[in-house]
Amino acid sequence: MTKIESQARTINQPSEKIFKLLSNFNNFENLMPDKVTNWTSTKDSCYFSISGIASLGMKIVEKESSHFIKMVDDGKVPFSFDFLVEIQDLENNTSSVKLTFNAQLNAMLKMVAIKPLNDFLEQLLDHLETHQF
Repeated sequence: MTKIESQARTINQPSEKIFKLLSNFNNFENLMPDKVTNWTSTKDSCYFSISGIASLGMKIVEKESSHFIKMVDDGKVPFSFDFLVEIQDLENNTSSVKLTFNAQLNAMLKMVAIKPLNDFLEQLLDHLETHQF
């Protein structure tokens, strides 16, 4: 299992608002990095392409109110994965958000995908920091 983890990032919003945003895939499109194309979504699932990697699908399988969201691969994907969102309350209505992507990557796919996946997590957090809630 390949684990790609973001640094915890402080977001100037309470955990409830961040959780509400990220627990509905219909809210994700504006948060996606530029390399994401062909976006389609419902509340609990999404499908898209990442330039240089593959087409992916995800569905939400677990939620812990205001603190945790677990997504897993959905549909025809080139590798199995889970994507975790951890949200912690901080002081003054701010929160810490950490993203973790765990994937079953063979050696060749790992060489090609690890940097774009890491960039994907960091850019998702960048967009979350500047999002107008």
